[in-house]
Amino acid sequence: MALVGCYVALCKPLVAAVPVFLLGWMRFGIAGIAMASWWRKPPDEPAMSTETKRLLFLESFVGNFLFSLCMLFGVSMTSAVSAGLILAAIPACSALMGHWVLGDRLSPRLGLAVAFAGAGIGLLALSKSTGTSAAPDHSSGFVWSRELLGDILVFGAVLCESTFIVIGKKLSAGIGPKRIAAIINGWGFVLMTPAGLYWAVQFDFSTLDLGLWALLIFYALAASVWMVWLWMTGMKTIPASEAGVFSALLPVTAAAIGVLVFGESWTGLQALAFALALLGLLLATLPSRKQPGRTTGETP
Repeated sequence: MALVGCYVALCKPLVAAVPVFLLGWMRFGIAGIAMASWWRKPPDEPAMSTETKRLLFLESFVGNFLFSLCMLFGVSMTSAVSAGLILAAIPACSALMGHWVLGDRLSPRLGLAVAFAGAGIGLLALSKSTGTSAAPDHSSGFVWSRELLGDILVFGAVLCESTFIVIGKKLSAGIGPKRIAAIINGWGFVLMTPAGLYWAVQFDFSTLDLGLWALLIFYALAASVWMVWLWMTGMKTIPASEAGVFSALLPVTAAAIGVLVFGESWTGLQALAFALALLGLLLATLPSRKQPGRTTGETP
């Protein structure tokens, strides 16, 4: 999730230089080369059922294709800090989806953690409303409407990522993390190819300097290779509702890069939002104290 936060924020220079569909297509292509050896089926892995194949396609369509479009277009219209705070809703959405769809138990402590982690989105709205009077007067309303549309698209990415988390839990039970990463990346490449080719034939690649190429390679590897492999490996051992709370690291990292790297503004309300997100993460990950035998009167 920290990797996702990094590339969400660092994508701002890329979406300013490369059309979104071309950027997504190049991401899947670069990652596909890096994962060429991950397609092979391990001998001990069972054959994929029709339902598994459908889930893999859905995982790629929602978690790769739609998430990339919502996130890239959204980040191009709003600030990295705003995007980071909206993405703080992922823990709440994923925990609720895990509870409703997979039947994961939502303990009181985890419910409190979700509430803390998701509070950032409300504080973002409050910080924007209180900061409106100090903002420049844009009589046309275009700037605010564009930022609002960007925020809505980023929230669409929240729903996509939450769906990715829940489907990933079902997939991780039967397929290895590397093969999942390779297959859903392959579907992403196929889905993005028509629009990607359209923009590729008319784009001047000489406008990309060495720094942008390096950033593009990092984006491709972080988004399609490292993040998916790490996530699917972790999902083998923890519930989707608990895993979703770790996504609090996503908004914290994204907004921190927006402030530290791009010099975006930081308000007290936004700082409070991050403090709540970190508190939610702490509540969700503290180990439970179990004392065998004490509740039944047995001697340990």
